[in-house]
Amino acid sequence: MRTSSVTSLIPSKVYPTREDCRADSGSAGSTRSGFAAMKAGTWQRRISVANRMVVIGALAVAAFTTPAFATTPGLPAGLPELPSLDEGMQRDPHSGLALRGYDPVAYRIEKHAMSGHPDYEIVHQGAVWRFVSAANREAFRDAPDIYEPAFDGFDASAVAEGRAVDTDPRQFAVIGSRLFLFRTPENRRSFVEDANLLKTAETKWDDVSRSIAR
Repeated sequence: MRTSSVTSLIPSKVYPTREDCRADSGSAGSTRSGFAAMKAGTWQRRISVANRMVVIGALAVAAFTTPAFATTPGLPAGLPELPSLDEGMQRDPHSGLALRGYDPVAYRIEKHAMSGHPDYEIVHQGAVWRFVSAANREAFRDAPDIYEPAFDGFDASAVAEGRAVDTDPRQFAVIGSRLFLFRTPENRRSFVEDANLLKTAETKWDDVSRSIAR
Protein backbone atom coordinates (compact mmCIF):
# COMPACT_ATOMS: atom_id res chain seq x y z
CA MET A 1 0.00 0.00 0.00
CA ARG A 2 2.81 2.38 0.81
CA THR A 3 4.42 1.68 -2.48
CA SER A 4 1.29 2.36 -4.49
CA SER A 5 0.63 5.57 -2.66
CA VAL A 6 4.09 6.81 -3.44
CA THR A 7 3.68 5.87 -7.06
CA SER A 8 0.42 7.75 -7.30
CA LEU A 9 2.18 10.94 -6.22
CA ILE A 10 4.64 10.81 -9.14
CA PRO A 11 3.44 12.75 -12.25
CA SER A 12 2.31 10.48 -15.02
CA LYS A 13 4.77 11.94 -17.60
CA VAL A 14 7.99 11.90 -15.68
CA TYR A 15 9.25 9.30 -18.11
CA PRO A 16 8.62 10.33 -21.71
CA THR A 17 6.71 8.04 -23.93
CA ARG A 18 7.45 7.21 -27.60
CA GLU A 19 4.77 9.69 -28.63
CA ASP A 20 6.39 12.36 -26.50
CA CYS A 21 9.74 11.75 -28.19
CA ARG A 22 8.13 12.06 -31.59
CA ALA A 23 6.44 15.31 -30.52
CA ASP A 24 9.67 16.68 -29.09
CA SER A 25 11.51 15.67 -32.20
CA GLY A 26 9.00 17.52 -34.33
CA SER A 27 9.20 20.58 -32.10
CA ALA A 28 12.99 20.65 -32.30
CA GLY A 29 12.81 20.26 -36.06
CA SER A 30 10.40 23.13 -36.36
CA THR A 31 12.63 25.20 -34.11
CA ARG A 32 15.65 24.45 -36.29
CA SER A 33 13.60 25.30 -39.37
CA GLY A 34 12.61 28.56 -37.74
CA PHE A 35 16.24 29.43 -37.02
CA ALA A 36 17.21 28.51 -40.57
CA ALA A 37 14.47 30.74 -41.94
CA MET A 38 15.63 33.61 -39.72
CA LYS A 39 19.22 33.14 -40.88
CA ALA A 40 18.14 33.03 -44.52
CA GLY A 41 16.14 36.24 -44.08
CA THR A 42 19.08 37.93 -42.38
CA TRP A 43 21.45 36.98 -45.21
CA GLN A 44 18.95 38.13 -47.81
CA ARG A 45 18.70 41.50 -46.09
CA ARG A 46 22.50 41.75 -45.91
CA ILE A 47 22.86 40.84 -49.57
CA SER A 48 20.19 43.41 -50.50
CA VAL A 49 21.99 46.10 -48.50
CA ALA A 50 25.33 45.11 -50.07
CA ASN A 51 23.83 45.32 -53.56
CA ARG A 52 22.45 48.77 -52.81
CA MET A 53 25.87 49.87 -51.59
CA VAL A 54 27.50 48.55 -54.78
CA VAL A 55 25.02 50.49 -56.92
CA ILE A 56 25.52 53.66 -54.88
CA GLY A 57 29.29 53.25 -55.13
CA ALA A 58 29.11 52.75 -58.89
CA LEU A 59 27.01 55.89 -59.28
CA ALA A 60 29.49 57.86 -57.18
CA VAL A 61 32.41 56.64 -59.27
CA ALA A 62 30.54 57.49 -62.48
CA ALA A 63 29.88 61.00 -61.17
CA PHE A 64 33.57 61.58 -60.53
CA THR A 65 34.79 59.93 -63.73
CA THR A 66 32.38 61.58 -66.17
CA PRO A 67 34.43 63.13 -69.02
CA ALA A 68 35.00 66.85 -68.68
CA PHE A 69 33.25 67.59 -71.96
CA ALA A 70 29.95 66.38 -70.51
CA THR A 71 29.90 69.35 -68.16
CA THR A 72 31.43 71.95 -70.44
CA PRO A 73 29.11 74.97 -70.44
CA GLY A 74 27.55 75.61 -73.83
CA LEU A 75 28.35 72.15 -75.25
CA PRO A 76 25.78 69.34 -75.57
CA ALA A 77 26.62 66.24 -73.56
CA GLY A 78 28.78 63.77 -75.46
CA LEU A 79 30.73 66.25 -77.57
CA PRO A 80 34.50 66.61 -77.13
CA GLU A 81 36.10 69.74 -75.76
CA LEU A 82 36.53 72.61 -78.18
CA PRO A 83 40.15 72.66 -79.37
CA SER A 84 42.35 75.38 -77.93
CA LEU A 85 44.68 77.44 -80.07
CA ASP A 86 48.12 75.92 -80.34
CA GLU A 87 51.10 78.08 -79.51
CA GLY A 88 52.60 77.35 -82.93
CA MET A 89 49.89 78.61 -85.26
CA GLN A 90 51.80 77.14 -88.19
CA ARG A 91 50.36 73.74 -87.21
CA ASP A 92 47.14 72.99 -89.04
CA PRO A 93 44.49 72.02 -86.42
CA HIS A 94 42.93 69.44 -88.76
CA SER A 95 45.92 67.72 -90.37
CA GLY A 96 48.51 68.43 -87.66
CA LEU A 97 50.94 69.65 -90.33
CA ALA A 98 53.44 72.34 -89.44
CA LEU A 99 53.77 75.18 -91.94
CA ARG A 100 50.80 73.64 -93.80
CA GLY A 101 53.16 70.98 -95.07
CA TYR A 102 55.87 73.28 -96.41
CA ASP A 103 59.50 72.22 -95.99
CA PRO A 104 61.19 74.44 -93.35
CA VAL A 105 64.65 73.56 -94.69
CA ALA A 106 63.84 74.40 -98.31
CA TYR A 107 63.37 78.07 -97.41
CA ARG A 108 67.13 78.33 -97.00
CA ILE A 109 68.38 75.83 -99.54
CA GLU A 110 65.93 76.44 -102.40
CA LYS A 111 65.21 80.08 -101.45
CA HIS A 112 61.48 79.59 -101.88
CA ALA A 113 58.56 77.79 -100.25
CA MET A 114 58.24 74.14 -101.26
CA SER A 115 55.59 71.65 -100.23
CA GLY A 116 57.00 68.63 -98.45
CA HIS A 117 56.24 65.03 -99.35
CA PRO A 118 54.36 62.55 -97.15
CA ASP A 119 57.24 60.11 -97.57
CA TYR A 120 59.54 62.47 -95.68
CA GLU A 121 57.97 63.39 -92.38
CA ILE A 122 59.01 63.84 -88.77
CA VAL A 123 57.01 64.55 -85.63
CA HIS A 124 58.44 67.43 -83.63
CA GLN A 125 56.75 69.19 -80.68
CA GLY A 126 53.40 67.63 -81.46
CA ALA A 127 53.35 68.64 -85.13
CA VAL A 128 54.12 66.77 -88.34
CA TRP A 129 56.83 68.41 -90.43
CA ARG A 130 57.22 67.49 -94.08
CA PHE A 131 60.25 67.75 -96.33
CA VAL A 132 61.06 67.47 -99.99
CA SER A 133 63.84 64.97 -99.37
CA ALA A 134 65.31 62.64 -96.77
CA ALA A 135 68.37 64.91 -96.59
CA ASN A 136 66.24 67.91 -95.58
CA ARG A 137 64.43 65.79 -93.02
CA GLU A 138 67.70 64.69 -91.43
CA ALA A 139 69.00 68.26 -91.42
CA PHE A 140 65.92 69.35 -89.48
CA ARG A 141 66.17 66.37 -87.16
CA ASP A 142 69.75 67.32 -86.27
CA ALA A 143 69.05 71.02 -85.62
CA PRO A 144 65.33 71.89 -85.43
CA ASP A 145 66.01 75.18 -83.62
CA ILE A 146 67.83 76.46 -86.69
CA TYR A 147 65.03 75.71 -89.15
CA GLU A 148 61.93 76.46 -87.09
CA PRO A 149 60.31 79.84 -87.86
CA ALA A 150 60.82 82.66 -85.40
CA PHE A 151 57.99 83.63 -83.05
CA ASP A 152 56.49 80.13 -83.35
CA GLY A 153 55.37 80.88 -86.87
CA PHE A 154 53.29 83.96 -86.07
CA ASP A 155 53.39 86.99 -88.33
CA ALA A 156 56.58 88.79 -87.26
CA SER A 157 55.18 92.15 -88.27
CA ALA A 158 52.05 91.62 -86.15
CA VAL A 159 54.18 90.50 -83.19
CA ALA A 160 55.92 93.87 -83.38
CA GLU A 161 52.46 95.39 -82.91
CA GLY A 162 51.80 93.17 -79.90
CA ARG A 163 49.45 90.76 -81.70
CA ALA A 164 49.51 87.06 -82.58
CA VAL A 165 48.40 86.61 -86.19
CA ASP A 166 48.36 83.44 -88.27
CA THR A 167 50.59 83.32 -91.34
CA ASP A 168 50.78 82.23 -94.94
CA PRO A 169 53.90 80.01 -95.20
CA ARG A 170 54.48 81.29 -98.72
CA GLN A 171 55.15 84.75 -97.31
CA PHE A 172 58.57 84.44 -95.69
CA ALA A 173 61.92 86.08 -95.23
CA VAL A 174 65.26 84.67 -94.07
CA ILE A 175 67.05 87.38 -92.12
CA GLY A 176 70.45 86.45 -90.80
CA SER A 177 70.04 82.84 -89.69
CA ARG A 178 66.34 83.05 -88.86
CA LEU A 179 63.16 82.28 -90.76
CA PHE A 180 60.28 84.75 -90.42
CA LEU A 181 56.76 84.20 -91.67
CA PHE A 182 54.05 86.74 -92.53
CA ARG A 183 50.38 86.87 -93.31
CA THR A 184 50.52 89.22 -96.29
CA PRO A 185 53.14 90.49 -98.73
CA GLU A 186 52.64 93.98 -97.26
CA ASN A 187 53.56 92.77 -93.76
CA ARG A 188 56.62 91.04 -95.16
CA ARG A 189 57.73 94.13 -97.04
CA SER A 190 57.35 96.47 -94.07
CA PHE A 191 59.23 94.11 -91.76
CA VAL A 192 62.11 93.60 -94.17
CA GLU A 193 62.45 97.32 -94.88
CA ASP A 194 62.32 98.46 -91.24
CA ALA A 195 65.04 96.85 -89.13
CA ASN A 196 63.54 98.37 -85.97
CA LEU A 197 60.47 96.13 -86.30
CA LEU A 198 62.60 93.08 -85.54
CA LYS A 199 63.89 94.67 -82.34
CA THR A 200 60.36 95.66 -81.36
CA ALA A 201 59.04 92.17 -82.06
CA GLU A 202 61.80 90.63 -79.93
CA THR A 203 60.82 92.94 -77.07
CA LYS A 204 57.11 92.19 -77.29
CA TRP A 205 57.28 88.46 -78.00
CA ASP A 206 57.24 87.35 -74.35
CA ASP A 207 54.00 89.25 -73.69
CA VAL A 208 52.45 88.07 -76.98
CA SER A 209 53.33 84.42 -76.32
CA ARG A 210 51.76 84.57 -72.85
CA SER A 211 48.53 85.93 -74.31
CA ILE A 212 48.13 83.02 -76.71
CA ALA A 213 45.38 80.59 -75.73
CA ARG A 214 46.63 77.04 -75.11
